[in-house]
Amino acid sequence: MIISMISLIITIAVYLLAKKLYRHKPMLLLSPLIVTPVLLIILLAVTKTSYAHYNAGAHWLSDMLGPATIAFAIPLSRHYDLIKQHAAQIIISVLTGSAAAVASSLWLAEGFGLDKSMTYSLIPHSTTTPIAMNVAETIGGIPTITAVAVMITGIFGSIVGPPIIRLFRIRNEVARGVMLGTSAHGAGTSKAFELGSISGTVSSVSMILTAILTLFLTPLVLGQ
Repeated sequence: MIISMISLIITIAVYLLAKKLYRHKPMLLLSPLIVTPVLLIILLAVTKTSYAHYNAGAHWLSDMLGPATIAFAIPLSRHYDLIKQHAAQIIISVLTGSAAAVASSLWLAEGFGLDKSMTYSLIPHSTTTPIAMNVAETIGGIPTITAVAVMITGIFGSIVGPPIIRLFRIRNEVARGVMLGTSAHGAGTSKAFELGSISGTVSSVSMILTAILTLFLTPLVLGQ
């Protein structure tokens, strides 16, 4: 019980510290999404604490993912008219992005000579973790590998997304939201909310649509 409480408190403390550091020095490599897991891994390794003992308390944070996702409905209700106005563009963009993610993952995995189980584990990497793991298990992949791929995709997308937006001068908030939500799911949506309420709302809608479309597109691409 004590270890569980300590792991929970330390995780929150490390995240808050990483966030404060990022505010002070907003560099890509100092993103809380990178610094927090790295520091926690080092801490667990140094103290020789098993993941099972650590997760006994820290899992409460993971369990908050569901309620946090539902909370996206609040900004969605505020920008409902805008979402409705751009519904066609959002759906077409997300469909294109989802199809490209599934097809490119399959093409790259086969190009590198990965076996089927590994290939099927990587295909749903652009969608949110629960859906991605379910899809991977359904088509014959390994859910744990899928979870890691999803995490890497989210972190990478949330890091490179803002520089790409600046490079190509993407000023439209709807376009920003679709880009981050489709490519980097939850982590991208978190970053989108930093850019603006509209971008964050569109990103959350795009993330949900990506999950649904990936669920249907994957079997079609694989011919299952």
